[in-house]
Amino acid sequence: MLFTVRLKENKGFMRAYKKGSYVSCGMVAVYFFANNAPYSRLGISVSKKIGCAVQRNRAKRIIRAAYRECEQQLPIGYDIVFVARPGIDGKGSADITRFIRSRVIKEIEKKAGKK
Repeated sequence: MLFTVRLKENKGFMRAYKKGSYVSCGMVAVYFFANNAPYSRLGISVSKKIGCAVQRNRAKRIIRAAYRECEQQLPIGYDIVFVARPGIDGKGSADITRFIRSRVIKEIEKKAGKK
């Protein structure tokens, strides 16, 4: 990933959940919050409601692949947290990519324009 590092600490996740904005669909919910850094941070959260470890790891893989495809179109300087939902079962990275391109990028740019 070119402009992105991993979001690992709980503090970053909680800031995105509580103070950030979000966009959702049946597959994922995406929370984003400006981090005022020259890079973005990506966090992925997949609960046990999704299924066994194999299904949870697959969900993380397809989210990462979709993010990697859209990374250059996303604005830099945000903490972005993807939360997988049970509807992700059976979906591919192309479905997530379509969602990111159609809704997530527009919402982030809209919020960035309000500042």
